[in-house]
Amino acid sequence: MSKEKVNDEKKIELNETSDEQKETQDDSPENKVVMDEKTELEEKVTLLETEIDKYKELALRKAAEFENYKRRTENDQLNLLKYAAESLIIKLLPTIDDLERSLSHMTEENDVQKIKEGIQLIYNKFIKTLDEQGVKKIESIGKPFDVEFHSAVMQRDDDSVAPHTVIDELETGYIFKDRVIRHAKVIVSGE
Repeated sequence: MSKEKVNDEKKIELNETSDEQKETQDDSPENKVVMDEKTELEEKVTLLETEIDKYKELALRKAAEFENYKRRTENDQLNLLKYAAESLIIKLLPTIDDLERSLSHMTEENDVQKIKEGIQLIYNKFIKTLDEQGVKKIESIGKPFDVEFHSAVMQRDDDSVAPHTVIDELETGYIFKDRVIRHAKVIVSGE
């Protein structure tokens, strides 16, 4: 016989022997333990896969909840910015009402002094409302020139005050809480 045929026959014999050994091993107690362990491991894998699926679903749900929360928060912030001045406006409305009443009562026969007193009362009320909101006037006249609060429009010689002192105010400056929102336009004394 040829060598190839002999090798093929030996392979067949070996396969038949290994199949016989497998059959005899399947019935052995050791094989049953291995099979039991294999079944137990398969059950654990199934349980773990179920648990993984549960946590994946939970993570997706939490991510969706977070996106909704984020969207709601962004909308709230936009609305807060959009309506931030609402409380100030509500506090200014009575001043507008007072001005309208004053205008409706003005006639040529009215005394100029009474009109001036009425406007002064409205002005004081308006300044008080701004003050309550944290808006303050920058007191400039007689103070040293400060670039943080003043904007010099011109310089004028004045021997009655020290150099670089504010001698006149053309436009009042204002501070809102701790920030200058409008610099005072002033005339400063020269050297």
